[in-house]
Amino acid sequence: MGSHQDSTRDHSPDHLPAPATGAGREGLDALLADPGRAVVALDFDGTLAPIVADPDRARAHPEAVPALAALAPKVAAIAVITGRPAEVAVHHGGFADVPGLDHLVVLGHYGAERWDAATGTLTTPDPHPGVAAVRAELPGLLERSGAGEGAWIEEKGHAVAVHTRRAPDPQAAFDALRAPLTDLASRNGLIVEPGRMVLELRPPGMDKGAALREYVRELDAASVLYAGDDLGDIPAFTAVDTLRTEGIPGLLVCSGSDEVTELRKRADVEVAGPAGVVALLAALAHRLA
Repeated sequence: MGSHQDSTRDHSPDHLPAPATGAGREGLDALLADPGRAVVALDFDGTLAPIVADPDRARAHPEAVPALAALAPKVAAIAVITGRPAEVAVHHGGFADVPGLDHLVVLGHYGAERWDAATGTLTTPDPHPGVAAVRAELPGLLERSGAGEGAWIEEKGHAVAVHTRRAPDPQAAFDALRAPLTDLASRNGLIVEPGRMVLELRPPGMDKGAALREYVRELDAASVLYAGDDLGDIPAFTAVDTLRTEGIPGLLVCSGSDEVTELRKRADVEVAGPAGVVALLAALAHRLA
């Protein structure tokens, strides 16, 4: 079971919450013992940035960039792994041209895109043809669906998302749209990834677990920390579990919320949302000073 400790209760700058599991304690110990070979990986929305009704208005927690800039030079790398386009996460996070963030990468579209802070370069593949087909059909599907009232479409380049947070009954709209959107996705070679009042239609084989595993192996990391808040982070949690069996210790952090509880059951540490994640990052940076 995950920890329900809140790292923001103790405001001392080097306070780190104690992992509730032996594997988590081993992961934290390995990170602290050899930070130069540690990867710190983080989801964006709900983990570094508070969840808001309009994703275009999401911004990183005010203390996130200072905490990341303090920690980044002390570890092998910090990777922000998100379903958003990399450039959008960079903009909303305020990650560009920040002193100290040379060791940061943004793996957008679940790793299909990559932005490197050291060079400012972005690499991105051609989009899956099914995304264009789904994009064309979605407005009509939502208009025909009685559940489509208040739902809206977010364009994500390599994926398309339907949000229900603005609907009169967000959960009912989410539940009613899940089957027709799954059918639409499957007809076009895509899958549906559910999240916090959002259903994302995207190509198969793209997930945060695959992106995390590939990046950890690319850097030959000796330990890994992953922090997330939503169902889309479960593959990354699973990836850390797999890496542990391969001899790479890991620490799993849940950015806690009342909307998603699944991650709590698997986390080594739970903190109070983005503010708690930022406090943990700052405490790590201070401990490694």
